Amino acid sequence: MNHPRRLDERARMTVRLTLLCAAARTERDVRFGDAPLDERALHRVRAVAGSLPRAATRCSAPSRRCTETARTLGWESVTPQPALRDLDMGSWYGRTLDEVAATDPSGLAGWLADPGAAPHGGESVTRMCDRVAVWLDALPPDVGRVLAVVEQAAARAAVVHALGAPHQAFWRIDVPPLSTVELTGRSGRWNLRMAELPLGPRPPR
Repeated sequence: MNHPRRLDERARMTVRLTLLCAAARTERDVRFGDAPLDERALHRVRAVAGSLPRAATRCSAPSRRCTETARTLGWESVTPQPALRDLDMGSWYGRTLDEVAATDPSGLAGWLADPGAAPHGGESVTRMCDRVAVWLDALPPDVGRVLAVVEQAAARAAVVHALGAPHQAFWRIDVPPLSTVELTGRSGRWNLRMAELPLGPRPPR
């Protein structure tokens, strides 16, 4: 039988989650899908490695760019989290945004306007937001600090859920490669935490 005091202590525990958006290739011809990182992207990962918080639990989305980002950070082992995978782009996989706009302009417009739309036959934004929300809420309250390398779309979906925002807000959230999202969760409620800048030397008086 669970002791009421222990249940109360468990409810007060805080999950501290840092989502690191995976690095991305530096080429301009960006396509829907996954691709190995180039040397310039790997160099950027190595440059930020020392600025990330320590975490007892570390995991990654299963894509190649996410796992390569994690390995370049020096993680010896990476636990894949399928729930953090990128949007399934269906028939648009491997194509650029300009190519889709030229061949399926109405489908693209509908996809960007309606989070429930999936004109490519893959996954809608709504479905992705739902699966990321389930993953977030399933994190055990005693997990402590978690560091996860994720797709940009997964980071957007996490912010939407944390703020209780409508799914239409998904495209209004800008998360560049190697940016971080800080979330804290307690008793089923999530908060978005803005990181503080490190204090530099004081100016002379």
